[in-house]
Parts: sequence; structure tokens; C-alpha cells
Amino acid sequence: MNKSLFSRYLTAFLLIIVVAFSIIIAVVGGMMSDYSNEVSGSMLSRTATAVGRTVEAKYTESTTDNYNRFVYYKRTELQSAVDALSDIDSGIIVFVTDSQGSVLLSGDESVIAVSEQIVQEDFPSEGDSEAADGGLRRDSTDLGGILPSEYSVSAVPIRDGDGTVIGAAYAIAAGNTMKIFISTMIKTLVTECLWVALAALIAVYFISERITSPLKKMSLAAKSFAAGQFDVRVPVIGHSEIADLATAFNNMASSLAKTEESRRIFLANVSHDLRTPMTTIGGFIDGILDGAIPPDKYEHYLGIIAGEVRRLSRLVNSLLEITRIQAGERKFNMEAFDIAEMAREVLISNEQRIEKKHLDVSFECDSDRMYVYADRDAIYQIIYNLCDNAVKFSREGGKYRISIIAKAGKVYTSVYNEGQGIAEDDIEFVFDRFYKSDKSRGLDKTGTGLGLYIAKTIIDAHHEEIWVRSVYGKFCEFVFTLPQTHEPRNDELVPVSSGNSSKK
Repeated sequence: MNKSLFSRYLTAFLLIIVVAFSIIIAVVGGMMSDYSNEVSGSMLSRTATAVGRTVEAKYTESTTDNYNRFVYYKRTELQSAVDALSDIDSGIIVFVTDSQGSVLLSGDESVIAVSEQIVQEDFPSEGDSEAADGGLRRDSTDLGGILPSEYSVSAVPIRDGDGTVIGAAYAIAAGNTMKIFISTMIKTLVTECLWVALAALIAVYFISERITSPLKKMSLAAKSFAAGQFDVRVPVIGHSEIADLATAFNNMASSLAKTEESRRIFLANVSHDLRTPMTTIGGFIDGILDGAIPPDKYEHYLGIIAGEVRRLSRLVNSLLEITRIQAGERKFNMEAFDIAEMAREVLISNEQRIEKKHLDVSFECDSDRMYVYADRDAIYQIIYNLCDNAVKFSREGGKYRISIIAKAGKVYTSVYNEGQGIAEDDIEFVFDRFYKSDKSRGLDKTGTGLGLYIAKTIIDAHHEEIWVRSVYGKFCEFVFTLPQTHEPRNDELVPVSSGNSSKK
């Protein structure tokens, strides 16, 4: 089972918290342990030295030369000094021994009693250098088993006036004091870790909820799309990446809805444009076969049938052309050619239709020769289609103009006519498949509604632009751009793609 986004976030947060606190505990624990050992050792050394110096001073002042007898007679006074330097609450205990290691005075006999014997290796000697004044230092020892547990120990020798070692002063600190401190610290950090984990849990819940809620809505909307419902939208909240994703999702939904609407219109238009000529052809053929049409009318009706067949042929060819372009099978033969001369040829080919409508024709060009770099056959198809539409939809005696101008490395070709024009609400659909500005088909009875769509597709394939300007009931002008180039020299070869020869 796949983990939810919430569980993944929670696992990541908790893992980070545990690792971070573990590192903190290890580092702080190590630092505190080293620091405590250093401070404790220094303090024990000073305490032992203070006891030793006190005993030495009092022994020097006495008249006896026997150290053990001195301690016996001065026990009360010396015990007070030992008790004063002992701090049982902090775990620090002071005791004094003779030169043989026998305990003579103890700050706490429950820990180490008088008459206990310190082994010789735990007795400070002249060779010891671990503590001040040739003393002894142990971080963790039970002094040969006489202490009930592990203690930190510091000891310094006690000398007489001649410098002879006559005893030793010990200061010990319970080893579990640091363990208790570290344990308390760890418990504190673990408690803090749990509180932080709880806060992270709450934060992750709200953060993941804020993230997953739009995603869940997108998932439901996607399921609605799969069921054919494209009107569902996701609410956009805030300005985060999720909001950007929701915006993109809604744009995709709008695009899908538009595509679905285009598909529906496409099928309806194809069905209409196929059914009408087929119905006409079928009706006239049936009339000829069953004798409803007299023989002397055959030629007339066969001519109508031939016209409808050509109309079907144009429709099928246009659909095949669109399919080839969209599938990338249409290979464009890019070459330099004179677009001004091409426009003149198209204008001449429409001469009879222009004269029949008595159009006011003008041809504007920056120079006699205007060279562009594009596919000759494809551009001829565009110009012919635009000029054909301009003648078709021009009003009687209206202006009809073709202009070709160069500007900033581009050649702008426009076809203008005065006539019906295009309604403002329809301009954005001009280049859609099967679009016809003449909804009644009164002016355009033979068109398929695919010419402008093909023109737009070809221009897009050239990475150029095509647009329309129109005022309904007055004029209409189509403009497209192509890259300008120089006149080809004789030594320049013109590339020819397979399956598409250039038109000379």
C-alpha cells in the first residue's frame, strides 16, 4: 500500500528531529562530561591539597614527632577541618591516611571507615605526576574495593618538615553524580524532543492538509474528466506552487473543454459536409435510374453530380492535408523565392472573377521583387486561399488590395477586401476547423471551412504569424509574415525534400 503524503512528511520530520536531538545529546553529553571531569578533578585536587596543607601546618606546630600520635591527640581539631572541607550533599568526602595507607580520619565513615587500608598503588608517591605536588588522580576507582562504588579520587602526600611523606590527604567524589546529571539532561532533551515531535505532528498535519486538499480535488476533477465532464474546476487559494498547479490544472480543463467542443463541432461539420453532397449525388442518381429524370436532362444533373464529387474530393484532400501536417509527415521545402511575383500570378488567376464583380484592385509592393525564405507550394496555397476568399466575400465594386511590405527582417503580406467582413465575436474562431463566417452558406457554397485552418497550421510550422483585422459590414484584411531573404544567386542550390517538389 502506498504511503500517504501526510505519513511521508511525518516520517521525514520525526526522523530529522530524532537524528538532530541524538546528535545534540551526544555532543552536549560529551562536552559536559569532559568539562565536569576537568572541574571535578581540579576541585578535588584543591580540596585534597587544602586538607594536606592544613594537617602539615598543624603537625609542624606540634611538639611530637610521631604522626599517628599527633593525629590521635588532635583528632577533634583535625576532624573539624576534614568535616568542613567535606560536602556530603555534593558527594565530596575527605579522609586522611598515614604513610601505610590506613585511614586515620574520614569525612563520612559510611563510605570509608577509619582503619580501612588503602593499597599501595593507590597511595600518592613522589613518582606520581597526575595531580599537584606529586599527587594521585583517578577518574573512576574503588581504591582496591574499599569504596562501595566507583569514585573520582584525588590524593596528595602529607610531608613533615624534612619533606618525608608521612601520610596522605584524599578527596573523593561519587562517580554517579555525573551519571545522574547526564541522565537528567537526557531526560530533559527527550522530553523536549517529544514536545517538538508533537508540534511537528500538528504542523505537518495542517501543512499536508493544505497541500493534499487541492490535490484530492484535482484527483476528483480528473475522474470527472474521464467521465466526460469538463466543467469541473479546482479552487485556487493563495499564491504558492500548489496554487500555480491548480491554475494550470484549470487552464488544462478549459483547454480540454474547448478541444471537446471543437471535436463535437468538427464531427458535426464533417457529417454535414459529407452528408449534403452525398444526399445530392444519391438523389440525382436514383432519379436517373428509376426514370424520374428524363434523358435530355441527364447531362445537366450529371454536371451537378460531378460538382458535388469535386466538393467531396476537396474536403477529403483538405482533411488529409491537415492530418499530414499535424502528424509531421508534410515536409516543407524551404527555399528563397519572390513572393511578389507569386502574388501577381494569383491575382491574374482570379482576373475573370474580379472583373465580374467590378472590384477596385490595387497591388502595393515595396519593390518589384520581394524574396522570402519558406516553402513555395505551401505559401502559394495560403495566398491563393486568402485571395479566393477576398474575391468571394467582396461586395460589388468594392476595394480589393494586395500589399507586400518589408520591415525589420520580415515580409508582411496582406489581402484586403471591402464587403461583409467578420463579426467581432467570430474573429477569435476564424482559424478554427470548419469555421465559416457565412453561416447561411449563401456566399460560400463550395468551401469546406478548412482553408484558413490549413493556412494557420502552415504558418505555425514556419514559426511565423497570421492574423485578421475586420469591421463587420465594412472590410476584412488577413496578414501573415515570412522571413525576408536575399535574391538567390545562380551558384546557390535549392534543397528539394522527398515527396514535395518545388513549384517554379
